[in-house]
Amino acid sequence: MNPKILLVDDDSFTQYLFKDLLRDRAVELRVATNLAQARVAFRQADFNLIVLDQRLPDGNGLDLFAELRRERSHQVAILITGYAEVKDAVRAVREGLFDYLTKPFENPDELDAVIVRALELDRAYREIGELRATLAQRRAGPTIIGRSAAIEGLLLQVRQVAPLDATVLVEGESGTGKELVAQMIHALSPRAGKPLLEVNCGALSEALLESTLFGYEKGAFTGAARATAGVIEEADGGTLFLDEIADMSAKLQASLLRVLQERRFMRLGGAAPKHSDFRLVCATNRPLEEEVRAGRFRADLFYRINVVALSIPPLRERPEDVMPLALFFLDRFNRKFGRELGPFTPEAAAALEAAPWPGNVRQLEHAVERMVAVGRGGMIGAGELGKLGAPPVSCTNQPLPGYREAREAFERDYFTRLMAEAGGKVAEAARISGLARQNLYPHLKRLAIDTES
Repeated sequence: MNPKILLVDDDSFTQYLFKDLLRDRAVELRVATNLAQARVAFRQADFNLIVLDQRLPDGNGLDLFAELRRERSHQVAILITGYAEVKDAVRAVREGLFDYLTKPFENPDELDAVIVRALELDRAYREIGELRATLAQRRAGPTIIGRSAAIEGLLLQVRQVAPLDATVLVEGESGTGKELVAQMIHALSPRAGKPLLEVNCGALSEALLESTLFGYEKGAFTGAARATAGVIEEADGGTLFLDEIADMSAKLQASLLRVLQERRFMRLGGAAPKHSDFRLVCATNRPLEEEVRAGRFRADLFYRINVVALSIPPLRERPEDVMPLALFFLDRFNRKFGRELGPFTPEAAAALEAAPWPGNVRQLEHAVERMVAVGRGGMIGAGELGKLGAPPVSCTNQPLPGYREAREAFERDYFTRLMAEAGGKVAEAARISGLARQNLYPHLKRLAIDTES
């Protein structure tokens, strides 16, 4: 359906300007000349955007905006105002108005750009509403958010492969949502009623990962006070998700290959082989073919797990997914913390879409969580993003900093990006950076950068 726009303005020139501007667009434009007509129109149709003049024959457009927002909390609106009332418009933006434009209109292209971005925001809000309904139907099952062609293609692949019971390899940078793909595959598969067991191979030592995978008998090693099943055994009938499988040692690669070939295994210290019928989904943040060529990953195991390959592109390559994700997280954390922060101003939305997001979706999620946790309420502007947790925006024409300041800024940026890339895990950060773990801790502590391990 074409977007619907309601223009509330009694000025004939403004009406003509909007009709001319939108003539070649697939948009339905309706005009109201006063507050009374606007109220009638508002109750007759669901408008994607309302553009209203501040001064109307029977009242103030800002009063109408406040009234309409009480009925539709996510109604997107733009105010047309005179220079004398700009302060009122700025205050309204803080209270939920999308943007304001001042008369006379000097640049129709600017007006057109604001309308486009306002309709994009409305589209994102509607996607969030649809997502809420979908999650309610699935009882908050796993869902991948995005409207880019890459994500739509990925979702199609997930739906196609989920029922097939084939082994799946998911590749993508840290923070792109590989575990969510695994959860969706399991949820949409015939094994959905059985367990989904998840193990991060990069977060455990070789010995701990081995006992976690295979389990152990009582007395198998010091501290083994009782027999314990491993995740391979517990995943019988269900799905086993091995995250960051490229970090698995050569010894455990061989052990896993044997399990996949024979579908049998033994607990540590055990004598009797056990059988487990599980579906395997693996994930890696490093291209496994390159790991095979480098001799760090077994070629025969790679061929075993690379039956169906899915790839998740980094967030920087799909900027059209940034705002749906940001709005989804904003909605989630507003509900979690009992806040009413947002929405984002057009400038803030543009800054979010232009940010590199080296930590991908996980970094965006954490940034929005911080914004909601420490924000004061109202609209989120571009100037607030840096202090509220978004990636820093580079600036030009700034005075050259001193050596110490520049080094401090570089280190903060480097270690922040490093920990985002490593998913907050010190062991992974040490591997990526080439620094010993004990040398990393002092930097992270001094810069107050959060870690998960």
